[in-house]
Amino acid sequence: MRDLDKALADIFAIRSQIAVGTAFHGYGPAVVAATGGLALVTAACQFLWLDDPTGHPLIFFLGWAATAFVCVGMIWIEMQARSRRHHSGLSDAMIHQAVEQFLPAGVAGALLAVMLWKFAPETLWMLPGLWQVLVSLGVFASVRSLPRTVAFAGAWYFVAGFAVLMLASDSHALSPWTMGLPFAIGQLLMAAVLHFASGDIDVED
Repeated sequence: MRDLDKALADIFAIRSQIAVGTAFHGYGPAVVAATGGLALVTAACQFLWLDDPTGHPLIFFLGWAATAFVCVGMIWIEMQARSRRHHSGLSDAMIHQAVEQFLPAGVAGALLAVMLWKFAPETLWMLPGLWQVLVSLGVFASVRSLPRTVAFAGAWYFVAGFAVLMLASDSHALSPWTMGLPFAIGQLLMAAVLHFASGDIDVED
């Protein structure tokens, strides 16, 4: 029984090593672009129907949390289908690797929101910019298994995050557009990279 467990562990380790050096094809450009469109829709809805986002931060952030939840669900469903189609037996290992790369940034963003809400609500105006910076770090962490040019999307989120922080530093106001526009542009840029990049040739060894 011990030999069987060791053999299974060795197979898992080998699959994980192969996955590390394999380009991940689980992200669908159309779905990634759709998440950018959803960000624009959310921003437009809040602009039209939420008169004072700064005065109602809970409604503002719950709207974006719901949007993020839907976007993650869309990407997850597409990732499962595309990974099975492109990676076959390596599907689970490839998905695990993709989640592992982005998970720290996602968890940090969620915990940061809870911490600011509970202990420093007067600093919630910083959250949109900080979220964008964290997304950039998640994108950069994924570069080793995605096309190298996806770093342009990471750079966009990084610059946009600090730009949003600078723009909001005077008024400390929350705006649907400082959330919606950076994420819409970033996701559309990511979708374009995934669509036009040259697969294995454009991925780091």
